[in-house]
Amino acid sequence: MPDFLPDDAATAELGATIARELQPGDIVLLEGDLGAGKTALARAIIRSLAADPALDVPSPTFALVQPYDTPRAPVLHADLYRLGDPREVDELGLLDNPAAIVLVEWAERAPELVAAATMTIQLDIPPGGDGRLAHISRA
Repeated sequence: MPDFLPDDAATAELGATIARELQPGDIVLLEGDLGAGKTALARAIIRSLAADPALDVPSPTFALVQPYDTPRAPVLHADLYRLGDPREVDELGLLDNPAAIVLVEWAERAPELVAAATMTIQLDIPPGGDGRLAHISRA
């Protein structure tokens, strides 16, 4: 049964719940259409891991990867939407640190990340467009 996220506060709460479960080495795939809330959920997870609700967490759309140091583990937030070729993912270093928690948007562009994932979160906009549905699966 998916979680219904009616607003930003519910998204932040889900992000905090997920953050409590994450361990160093976890790879989390954030899936969904444009505007489904992938970056908002990643932002909530990162802020929770960093224990800083005001932390600036920009979208990594243009940088492709944003690193964060958190008390739990280093965190890498990647957005592969602009990735030109799946072979380019190796240059991003997403799998270089086995202790890092990696959050990946548009991971379907990098099959090796999909294969290594420990959690997948599918975000969907429900009929009517209000809120979000979050389907969470663990490997």
